Amino acid sequence: MSGEAPTALPKGAKYALLLVALTNAVSLLDRQVLAILAPAIKADLHIGDAEMGLLYGTVFALFYALFSLPLGRLADGWSRNRLLSIAIAFWSAATALGGLASGFAMLALSRLGVGIGEAASQPAGTSLIYDYWPKPRRGFVMAMLASAIALGLGGSLILGGMAASWWDSLWGLSPDKSAMAPFGLRGWQFAFLMAALPGFVLALFMWFLREPERGVMDGIATPPDPAPFKASWDVLAAVVPGFNWMALARKRASSAFWRFNLAALILIVAAMWGLVELCSSFSPRPPLDFGGVQISPHALQWGVIGFGLYVIVNLMQNMAASDAQAFRVITRSPTLIMVMLVGALQSVLNYGMMSFNPSFLMKYYGLSMKDTALQFGLVSASMGILGPLFWGPFSDWLQKRFPGVGRAYVALFCMGVSPVLSFWVYWAGDATSFYWRFVAYSVVLTGWLPPLYAIMYEQVLPRMRGMTASVYLLVSTILGLGIGPYAVGVLSDATGNLRASMLSINVVAVAIVILMLLVARRAQSDEASLMERAA
Repeated sequence: MSGEAPTALPKGAKYALLLVALTNAVSLLDRQVLAILAPAIKADLHIGDAEMGLLYGTVFALFYALFSLPLGRLADGWSRNRLLSIAIAFWSAATALGGLASGFAMLALSRLGVGIGEAASQPAGTSLIYDYWPKPRRGFVMAMLASAIALGLGGSLILGGMAASWWDSLWGLSPDKSAMAPFGLRGWQFAFLMAALPGFVLALFMWFLREPERGVMDGIATPPDPAPFKASWDVLAAVVPGFNWMALARKRASSAFWRFNLAALILIVAAMWGLVELCSSFSPRPPLDFGGVQISPHALQWGVIGFGLYVIVNLMQNMAASDAQAFRVITRSPTLIMVMLVGALQSVLNYGMMSFNPSFLMKYYGLSMKDTALQFGLVSASMGILGPLFWGPFSDWLQKRFPGVGRAYVALFCMGVSPVLSFWVYWAGDATSFYWRFVAYSVVLTGWLPPLYAIMYEQVLPRMRGMTASVYLLVSTILGLGIGPYAVGVLSDATGNLRASMLSINVVAVAIVILMLLVARRAQSDEASLMERAA
């Protein structure tokens, strides 16, 4: 049932925004701290850029994407403040586990746990904050959340780099002196432990945040979910390979469902096998040891991506069978589909560049870990905060002035211009020139997220925002975070040229620009058809 959507802020809206923004910041802090520590980890564990790409992207991406589905469904029916509190504590504990890692396998287990915990942050956080803030001010809200992401990114560099450098200077870098450190910890291990601490404090505050009434800020009454945990488990069981066939059998799926599912599986397996062969011939890598089991890093990479793609197929089939309304609303909006593809491609670009920025500065400009952490951390954090704070409200203003296209043109400008600027930035002659150029680049680059997210969430009903966020996360994480860092790492290992490998990822910008031009043409009409799609 629809009613009048309020425009005034309810009590506690600003405090809720602060906590959700801090959740985003801590999430990125624990996720990105690996980037500044990469050279030290590579030296200690004797691995290359491709393996770091696996840790940074692929291992994290699979579990982050997979668990975003049941946790997104749980966010649509259960207390979102409690869900966020539990998730923050869980991923903080997993980050601390990284401080105890002595090999690739345990570090991968730590990243796996961080991915599971952080899977709840965006679906639950976005769903919660949209029930505190009215529609006209959501561009500002998304700008604040995007700024918090930049704060976490910069903070991860500063905290991680400074903590590791301080510990190593205190106890020495030599194996003899390092053995004298408490528990024999190296600097990068100590940095993981420090990065884990803020999350435990935040989890406590989040537990006591008031849960808002669902749908009230959109004027759409939303009845309570009678069994959110069962629905969440059903979503997970329906998408995990093997269990999904049991779900199809229980629902007496038609033969067409079965044929499509099996055909998709065969195509995915064939494609992934071909990519393993291609990467193995292009950039041979030694096998990784998992408890005595030797696994090719290329097989691990594309096995994970194939698993994720099959999960996407299972998710959409399950949605069609169990929530036909959500399936119609999502799949019958060309704007929503294109926005998700744009987000995935932009994630390939962003994560591919971002994961190797500290290594780039240390390699090409001879900076120490401490200098890189402090200088680049402050620059990236400040620009990442200021950029969205301008672009979010500006996109809201432009949307009012040019309904339907204002936000799309802001996102188009930022995603179209930033790749061109990146060549100017990464060919700077010295670190000082790089930083000044990076300021201009960052201001433009950080403007895409607020308007794109605002477009996406206004294409669905309030009760579907958690699941929509989960679908978006699944697509953008598997294709973006799962491929971007690994692709740059493989190219770097094969060519020895990290700069060219990073810049080559900008090729995806061509497809982004084309898709955003189409979004600008369709966004308003697709949003206007929301209730028709939901009927």
